[in-house]
Formats: sequence, structure tokens, C-alpha cells
Amino acid sequence: MKQRSLTWLVAGDIITLFLLTVAGFASHQELSTAGWRLLTTFLPLCAAWAVSALVSGLYRAEVYSSPSQLWRALWGMLLAGPLAAFLRGIWLNQPIIPVFVLVLTGFGMFGMVLWRFLFWFLIMRRALRHG
Repeated sequence: MKQRSLTWLVAGDIITLFLLTVAGFASHQELSTAGWRLLTTFLPLCAAWAVSALVSGLYRAEVYSSPSQLWRALWGMLLAGPLAAFLRGIWLNQPIIPVFVLVLTGFGMFGMVLWRFLFWFLIMRRALRHG
């Protein structure tokens, strides 16, 4: 059950990061013309989250299966947001705008905690109840 839960968790993390990227483009009325440009934010965000989640232990069963550990996703995104903005800036050869870092990090923190709560509520709670 642990492997299956971890697969769902990682898939949900990726979907959450994609939705965060889409929401960002939509908030600037650029979604309809973004096309492949979505990847310039999405891929650095995924890479930064992967590093951050591994460093923060967010894929350890004792962390993702406990609702008292949800706060760790905040710290994970606090590291991932600035790192993603840095990687994106390097990729695009553009300066890193501080307000972008703050907005990406803040909304990312909200999104990840919301997703991980839903994950625990829908998947882990049931798995823990049914042994």
C-alpha cells in the first residue's frame, strides 16, 4: 500500500504544480497564447519541488501519512519557490523578479498544503483505517 500511496502523492504533487503554473498564466491573461511556454515555469518548478521534497523528507511515509506533518509542505515550497524562480531565470536568461518569487512561493505553499491535506483525507486516512 505504501508504494501505491506514494505514487498517488507524487502524481498529485505534479498536478498541483501544473495547476499552479496554469493559474499563473491565466492570472496574466496569457493562458490562451502560452502553449509550450508553460514549460518554462512548470519544469523548473517540478525540478525545484523534487529537490526540496527529497531534502525535506516529504516523501517519507511517516511524514505524508500523518496530518500533524502537513506543515512540512510549507517549508518544502518555501525552498522550492525561490529555487524554481532561479532555475527559470537561468533558462530564460532573464532577471528574477522578487514579486514573482513571493507570489509563486505563497500560492505554491497554499496549493501544496491543500493538496496534501486532501491526499491524507481521501487516501491515507482510508488506508490507515483499513490496515
